[in-house]
Amino acid sequence: MRLLHIIATPRGNESNTLRISHEFLESLRAAHPDAQVETLDLFAEDLPAIAGRNIESKYALMAGQPIGHRHTEAWKRVEALIEQFLAADVHLLSTPMWNFGIPYVLKYYIDSIVQMGYLFEINEQGIPVGLCQGKRIVCVTTRGSDYSAGSPMEALDLQEGYLRTIFGFIGIEMQFIHAQPMDYTPELRESAISAAIERARTVANQLESVAF
Repeated sequence: MRLLHIIATPRGNESNTLRISHEFLESLRAAHPDAQVETLDLFAEDLPAIAGRNIESKYALMAGQPIGHRHTEAWKRVEALIEQFLAADVHLLSTPMWNFGIPYVLKYYIDSIVQMGYLFEINEQGIPVGLCQGKRIVCVTTRGSDYSAGSPMEALDLQEGYLRTIFGFIGIEMQFIHAQPMDYTPELRESAISAAIERARTVANQLESVAF
């Protein structure tokens, strides 16, 4: 099994999100000693901009045209990120909620890798088809408030809906592990983290029955 851990928090060892994700990885390694884990820290990565020559390459692909010769070198950095993403069987995404959504660096990464002809294509009927069938993303989040179903804050959760939409668009199954609420009291924060850790361990152990 190959797992890519995508980190979208800048807090390093101080991150509560990573505290939960590390427990997931511990359980996964115990269940799959041969698992290969690669880490992509988005705040430490020099991500390629989808601008300039790269935006021209993106529009060429969307029009079904080849990438121009003078654009190929710049596009290689985008392709390297896409190849890394596609090489993984499972993705672990560690992201806090920022302003009801996702950190800007995660949106930057998604805009880099979700490219036509690589992660999705358009069929003869003009319908988008995801090219990442059979892969899975486990998303660990931390949220200041409680955005669970039926809560007063539920409608403001723009994080899970967006991530389910964009990764579902390319054919990936998602599971979420939410730690919430984190900003009310220290006691509620620790309770939320403990519950999320237990959920993370369960999800990691359930991966045992999946053939990769």
